Amino acid sequence: MTSRAGVPQELPRGENKQKNVVAEGRNRRVLRDIGNLVVKQAEKPHADPLKRITRLDNAQVAAEKNKKTTTELGNLVVSTKVVAAEKVVAEKPPEHEIIIVSSDDESEEEKKEKEHVSGRKAIERSSRKNVKTLSSILTARSKVACGLTNKPRDLVVDIDAADIDNELAAVEYIDDIYKFYKLTEDENRLHDYMGSQPDINAKMRSILVDWLIEVHRKFELMPETLYLTMNIVDRFLSMRFVPRKELQLVGISSMLIACKYEEIWAPEVHDFVCISDNTYTREQILMMEKTILRKLDWYLTVPTPYVFLSRYIKASTPSDKQMENTVFFLAELSLMHYPAIILYCPSLIAASAVYAARYTLGRSPFWTETLRHYTGYSEDQLRECAALMASLHSAAPESKLRAVYKKFCSTDRGAVALLGAATYAKKYKDFF
Repeated sequence: MTSRAGVPQELPRGENKQKNVVAEGRNRRVLRDIGNLVVKQAEKPHADPLKRITRLDNAQVAAEKNKKTTTELGNLVVSTKVVAAEKVVAEKPPEHEIIIVSSDDESEEEKKEKEHVSGRKAIERSSRKNVKTLSSILTARSKVACGLTNKPRDLVVDIDAADIDNELAAVEYIDDIYKFYKLTEDENRLHDYMGSQPDINAKMRSILVDWLIEVHRKFELMPETLYLTMNIVDRFLSMRFVPRKELQLVGISSMLIACKYEEIWAPEVHDFVCISDNTYTREQILMMEKTILRKLDWYLTVPTPYVFLSRYIKASTPSDKQMENTVFFLAELSLMHYPAIILYCPSLIAASAVYAARYTLGRSPFWTETLRHYTGYSEDQLRECAALMASLHSAAPESKLRAVYKKFCSTDRGAVALLGAATYAKKYKDFF
């Protein structure tokens, strides 16, 4: 049975023709390029004529150009002959290489003129760089007036970098703390009070300090306790008249106060009674303690030289035990000397002790940019106080008050007092 799908249905003649035409139009495909024709693109009206040259024409044009250049210049060396380029057909593009050795188009006079012009321009550029403007001159004069120089300065060492993780070091606040110390040290600055003390003098004070240093060593107290003791003694003597027989009582009562303030395990009152060979009773010591505290208004948080010594020793990089012992030796010698306490503030005494110790131990340079940064003092500001410490060092072996000298002659202090005081004093005499 045959299918009727391929049998066309009979329709009226007019309609049949129209529908067949439409059907043929819909099914007819557009003619396409099937790859068997070579279509030449139409040339553009304004196209470059060089693009229309064939490969053979390119070879001929190149050969003709080579001929012209060789005849005109005469200095061109052609690596391949022109005849080889003419024989090449459309099989391969011509491969030829032209090497230009030199070109003498310019005459010698033109070259000299160009060299002269370029040299003149270079001179003009260099002269412009060397010209000093008015602003640069004023800036240089301002630097000279302010004491600024262009010399390379030593780098400032961050002495707190190693303690960044130590909470007790208070690295975030340490700079502000020492700025506050330097501001407040002038408030408690001692004046010359010996004129108001008719019964005692500077020599008696030195004898008292010498004895207190021995007591301090006997009790094995902290170094800050000694400096606070002397601060309390001097401040009290500057405020009240003290008879000679009570001077030692003021000393042991001041040390009792300092021990309660600084020490973890402070000596008891009967210990001071025994150390004074029962010269004063327990009641007398307690009464003097109350008197001192009332007179000082209980103001004990003061910047002593020790506060600055601990900081400045750290800034004296590299620091070691010998350096530390030498600094404390010189500082305690100045502590016994009344004029040093009156003339110089605690921070200057500490800085001068570091400076003199560096000179004693031969640390070069004697004063670094790091020390200048953290102390705030220049080398010239320390020379006078350091020279005084040098003279005290030279006189220590022959002095009758030998507590400091014996203390720092021991091996546990590095025997820094035995560093040849005479030679050291001679060095300072020449140096200052």
